[in-house]
Amino acid sequence: MSNILSFMRRKPASTAGDPSIASFLNGFSIEVMPRTAEKIEDFRAILPQSTRVYIAHIDGTPIEDMVATAARLTDQGFTAMPHFPARIIADKATLAEWISRYADIGVNQGLLIAGGVTEPRGDFHCSMDLLETGLFDAAGFDRLHVGGHPEGNKDIDPDGSDRNVMDALRWKQKFSDRTDAKMAVATQFCFEAQPVIEWADRLQAEGIDLPIHIGVAGPAKLQTLIKFSLACGVGASLRVLQRRAADLTKLVLPFTPDEFLADLARHKATHPGFGVESVHLFPLGGIKKTAEYTDLHGQPAAHVANA
Repeated sequence: MSNILSFMRRKPASTAGDPSIASFLNGFSIEVMPRTAEKIEDFRAILPQSTRVYIAHIDGTPIEDMVATAARLTDQGFTAMPHFPARIIADKATLAEWISRYADIGVNQGLLIAGGVTEPRGDFHCSMDLLETGLFDAAGFDRLHVGGHPEGNKDIDPDGSDRNVMDALRWKQKFSDRTDAKMAVATQFCFEAQPVIEWADRLQAEGIDLPIHIGVAGPAKLQTLIKFSLACGVGASLRVLQRRAADLTKLVLPFTPDEFLADLARHKATHPGFGVESVHLFPLGGIKKTAEYTDLHGQPAAHVANA
């Protein structure tokens, strides 16, 4: 059925099948929440096998729901990468329990972030606190991603600078250098290529060579993207959406990341050392809609019967 639906989809005239975008999207990852994952009957019908699927741990989500989602994804042949939000984890014993429960179902990867709450609920303040426990290494977690903010983060740097953000990335680079963990920086979603290019170049100039997995918002209504962007503190590239919103002829049309991806892909093609290694998709308009978008650009989903 999924193959028939793929055949019936109409491709946008301008960029569908764009080889540069197809190449850039190769090996993409995507994000889900347990409550949205419940709506997907079988992920094998919409995503390429072995896709890395981040599982967002929103404040209030029971760990049982997180582990159940990770188990389901793992059983279906995907690479589950649950979030570990430092500020909602009570203590080292709780962190050890979470890690153990994930390890028991074959999960050995995690995204370590401060989390979406302002004040810590327990002993941990940031991802560095989690890394320093040594618990991930002891449990055999061999890939640890950390958060990145190409346009800054006012929660971390209230003065509008990026001093604290950069200091944290330098610390994480040193951690990566002295451990065996495979690390990468998974970023907030952006809408404009130039700020990303400048940020990636600056990291390299600072000696930070952790691979970048650039956050990209999947297709969604413009109003939806603006709402999430304001809530998540997206910086200067929000102007791309604001300009589009000012054009009433485009206001009702769904927004896609074609231009953003094409610009980054072109830069990568002419600058092979560019630090962006992969694309991480935020399915703000729905995971099925985002999966269909990747399908249109040469990342076909496997049919369940062939999985």
